[in-house]
Amino acid sequence: MQSVPAPQARPAGLTQPAPAVTAPSAASLDLARYYQRVQNDLLTRGLLRTDGGGPDTPYDAEDLARNFEAIAFYDEYPGQAVSATGRRTSGQLSRWSAPVRIRTEFGPSVALERREKDKTSVESYAARLGRVSRHSISTTTSRNANFLVFVAGKDDTTYVQNRLRQLIPNIGQAQLDLFEDLPRSFYCFVFATAGGGSPYTYTRAVALIRAEHPDLVRLSCIHEEIAQGLGLPNDSPAARPSIFNDDDEFALLTSHDEKLLEMLYDPRLKPGMTAEQARPVARIIARELMGQSL
Repeated sequence: MQSVPAPQARPAGLTQPAPAVTAPSAASLDLARYYQRVQNDLLTRGLLRTDGGGPDTPYDAEDLARNFEAIAFYDEYPGQAVSATGRRTSGQLSRWSAPVRIRTEFGPSVALERREKDKTSVESYAARLGRVSRHSISTTTSRNANFLVFVAGKDDTTYVQNRLRQLIPNIGQAQLDLFEDLPRSFYCFVFATAGGGSPYTYTRAVALIRAEHPDLVRLSCIHEEIAQGLGLPNDSPAARPSIFNDDDEFALLTSHDEKLLEMLYDPRLKPGMTAEQARPVARIIARELMGQSL
């Protein structure tokens, strides 16, 4: 994830336009067929599970604490929202202090019935995240949103970039470029930015969900990117059952992942803490969450 200066106040009178729905291009339709094949292949191999884990995926407090450290204190894409390097660098704990207000916006190529479905998915998920984290997380249609979720297709790049310029007047060109010519290996992404005088307190986030995805991969992207934008930026091959693992075994937030969010927003942990500083406290919280004696 990438930190940029806090965005300036948006001029009054800027409201979301109501774009006319446009038919997707041949290139977009081809991409949709590709992602449908990907989803079919993953399901055939028993991946993209939606059961949240079970007897075959046990974990204990030590696993939970170790996975929290790997996922909350490391970033697989240091200094940028997406990357091909996969390098990991340790950092400090980052999260939101202000209420998170999520607004979903759509590119012109997204059908109206699809928009309603996606809005419902984001609303339901935001409510769940708020309950789990005990942090204020909700959806909004107003212009005071600070977490933007764009559902947009290959044909919608210019529209999304123009909307971002309206909504975040001082957004950097590097962030705008993320939305241009993404390789199809990037299913979705998020970047969160800090402001208000603290480099470890998020004040804005933007996520992109590709409109070409079939239903389950699309919902999986919503789950992972919003959760990552709350302060869990990394993936770990040891995390199981978890969406924070590149193996695609689980499609949706699991019980394990809910506990990671509880840990992230526990008041005993503070933004800016290093992994070493947080480790003793994180172990105590993990034991509490697992019902294990201290």
